[in-house]
Amino acid sequence: MVQEMLGDTEVLLNTDYFEFIKGHAGIAKKTIYTGNIDAFFDFCYGPLAYRSVRFETERIDDCDNYQGNAVVNYTSHEQPYTRIIEHKHFNFGKQPFTIISREYSAEWKPGMEPYYPVNDAANAELYAKYKALADQRDDVIFGGRLGAYKYYDMDKVIAEALNFAAQEL
Repeated sequence: MVQEMLGDTEVLLNTDYFEFIKGHAGIAKKTIYTGNIDAFFDFCYGPLAYRSVRFETERIDDCDNYQGNAVVNYTSHEQPYTRIIEHKHFNFGKQPFTIISREYSAEWKPGMEPYYPVNDAANAELYAKYKALADQRDDVIFGGRLGAYKYYDMDKVIAEALNFAAQEL
């Protein structure tokens, strides 16, 4: 599906957008930006708060099925992690061992990878300032969790992307 959507579009991986755009400012009429909206505007109003995650991965021998599903979320305060990912369920592995990753919520600091926006009044007010700047840019679509500073489940992200495509095309 992704190959069909991209066609012969050049895709650059492991490329810093800000470094790339310095030498390619006029490369496109419109950019879809899914990074941190505050970073796009060089943190001119200060950084928004984000939540990050850290992963601990473990191989468990003599266990062909740890939890029966690819992902199980844990919402209890007694659990130090927020979910466990059992990788073999993504590609139907049959090996006699399994590999799991526990996901732990982590406070975000600059330089860390942001995963989720922090939805509180102070950040909503700060985001509104960045959104006002974004609304002045007709050459950039700000999307995804970081660009829209909004928590999205995957189905909502896809719906939002389809809405953007319908508006643009």
